[in-house]
Amino acid sequence: MGQSKSALAIHGGAGTILRSAMTPELEAEYRGGLSAALHAGWDILDKGGSSLDAVEAAVISLEDCPLFNAGRGSVFTHEGKNEMDAAIMDGSSINAGAVACVRNVKNPVKLARLVMERTEHVSLAGDGADQFAEEIGVELADNAYFYTEFRWKQLEEAIEAGKVQLDHSAYNSETQPSTTASSSKPFGTVGAVACDTSGRLAAATSTGGMTNKRYGRVGDTAIIGAGTYAGEVCAVSCTGHGEYFMRNLTAYDVSARMKYKGMNLEDAARETVEHLTKIGGEGGLIAVDTQGNLVLPFNSEGMYRGWIGEDGTSKIRIYHESES
Repeated sequence: MGQSKSALAIHGGAGTILRSAMTPELEAEYRGGLSAALHAGWDILDKGGSSLDAVEAAVISLEDCPLFNAGRGSVFTHEGKNEMDAAIMDGSSINAGAVACVRNVKNPVKLARLVMERTEHVSLAGDGADQFAEEIGVELADNAYFYTEFRWKQLEEAIEAGKVQLDHSAYNSETQPSTTASSSKPFGTVGAVACDTSGRLAAATSTGGMTNKRYGRVGDTAIIGAGTYAGEVCAVSCTGHGEYFMRNLTAYDVSARMKYKGMNLEDAARETVEHLTKIGGEGGLIAVDTQGNLVLPFNSEGMYRGWIGEDGTSKIRIYHESES
């Protein structure tokens, strides 16, 4: 068996992303944020590093970028707090770590990896996860670090409209004041998948959840098999309306179609997203197999995404465009 081909894909969320609402300056910022994350992960793979290290590095970069709904750019809950979810999974060992509803953790994906490596558990949530973060010494940040004026306006608008708001969904004209930035700034969950030269797979996902969420709502990101999965045949990271991904174990569904139906990655991912569409779910996913093949399907208006394959050339896309 020959050496596997390194490959990395990232996403910054899927949803109502319209060309008409995107200024050249804003688009350049998005592309820059995606490119920085892509190269943070690729630098590790290119030097023979592990897929696990690569996906963590890529997601950390996206968490540090205020453009995306994860880490620093996380949306606000109904109470005006930032509650974040993250997960990471090592396909070669089937080990995984996840955290949900954590606060003041600068990089939730780092904490998820520490749950995987330093505890006997897979998932920690809420106050317990925050306590673990303090005890293990992961980097924390105060509330001001996570505050962005745009996110706060999003919360105010969602409360006024009386609804929980997907961070990347467009408000309709009846609830969307023309003076705000929401229509021009759709954001989303972030994630990465990778295959290294040893054929090891890994996936990581991180999110701030939904604007105006209540009652400690947890989405698909932190649920292994729903929004994040890496196993022996593929690694998957999802983005979109989490409730649908949870009900259908969408991330694992790609792997199951490959293992039990004998499908290739492209067909399995396409069929999975088609099923998501049938049940009314919006979003997309990124996936990679042990040969370094990459797919990035979605059923929404757009998905912030980027990838580097065997030729080492990085590609960034936002709308429905050619993947070549």
